[in-house]
Amino acid sequence: MSSADSGMSERVDEREPVRPGFVRLTASDRPGVAQPVPVRDIPPRPWPRIFASAMLILLVAVGAWEWRMRAEGLEAGDIDDGPSAWAEQRRRVDAGEANVVLVGDSRMLFDSDLDRYEALTGVRPIQLAIAGSNARPFLVELAEHSPFAGLVIVGIAHTTFFGPDAGLGRGALERYRFESPSVRASFQLHRALSHAFAFLDDRFRLSRLVHFLDDDWRDGVRIGTAERLWKLGVTGDDRQTWLWPRIETDVRLRDHQRAAWGLGAGRKPPPIAQAAIATAQRELHDAVATIRARGGEVVFLRPPSDPRFRMFEEQQMPRAQAWDALLAAGGVMGLHSDDDPVMHALVPPEYSHLSRACATVYTDAYVRALALRTPRVALRPGAPPALVPADCGMPPADLALRGSKSKD
Repeated sequence: MSSADSGMSERVDEREPVRPGFVRLTASDRPGVAQPVPVRDIPPRPWPRIFASAMLILLVAVGAWEWRMRAEGLEAGDIDDGPSAWAEQRRRVDAGEANVVLVGDSRMLFDSDLDRYEALTGVRPIQLAIAGSNARPFLVELAEHSPFAGLVIVGIAHTTFFGPDAGLGRGALERYRFESPSVRASFQLHRALSHAFAFLDDRFRLSRLVHFLDDDWRDGVRIGTAERLWKLGVTGDDRQTWLWPRIETDVRLRDHQRAAWGLGAGRKPPPIAQAAIATAQRELHDAVATIRARGGEVVFLRPPSDPRFRMFEEQQMPRAQAWDALLAAGGVMGLHSDDDPVMHALVPPEYSHLSRACATVYTDAYVRALALRTPRVALRPGAPPALVPADCGMPPADLALRGSKSKD
């Protein structure tokens, strides 16, 4: 910079008046300066107090929301189920960590107590059932893309096995085939935090809850029953899943869930196409043959459903055409809940999924039944005594059926 320029700068600075406090300098205060930028004094900032205040507001807000969500029946340790959780368990199969795998839809997921299975046999199964899915693609995938040579227990809800694809479980298969590092890290972080905070429940995200605000407030706006249902299950480690306790105790939520099954008067379920039946039977036969060639075995379970749901399912596809013919085509053994007095006495509170206590009773019953029918399942010495329906509050089968019919 030349001496002339330096002198001019000094003279300009000398002409600038001193303003007290936060009074901004304007163009009139700085003549000769082109396009002046407003200047104001910035006071010292108390950063420690600002940070402490922000943290206090955050803690109060998080604490209030956590308290509110726990009041709604949420609990820490409910880590949510999703494609990453399923993919993690599927990789355990590839690693040879267990010789029993559970495959199926939501009934197999909700109605199997992994702790009870382990207490009876000393073996903890890997849970690969997925809500809203068709078990068949997962059984085929297990047969064709894994070295698994143990016992596969397949649970089906009557007609779900005949669906055209994996249903809601298709994302799990995709996640198992490829999971980016960022997605896996996000899953691990969310799971770790969910063990401490109940409000992280996916069903109670604010973005979901906002959809329930406009309930008949505007003409023509209706929120369907299925969309109004917030939560059905609770998921812990190893994808151990059980019915959300509020479904048992909250009449409004239970009625909503019952309505979601579409069992209204006069409604007839769509029939299953013969082509779909033939495809399911063929794929089952081939998958069973592949697993047996490696030294494995496959058995089927048909978990309980409410008598009203059973009538609906029978209308869609009679047992002889669905269950019996499927077992014959696959050449596999099956346990139908209608054939066992303990299983038959268990009535799901929302028609389709057992309560947590009754899921333990059901698991106890089917493990003991399998132990009598296949050497693949053996009760360990010192196994706990058998459970009965009364252990989960269920009356005998005839009383349960009469009680259900009396409510119609």
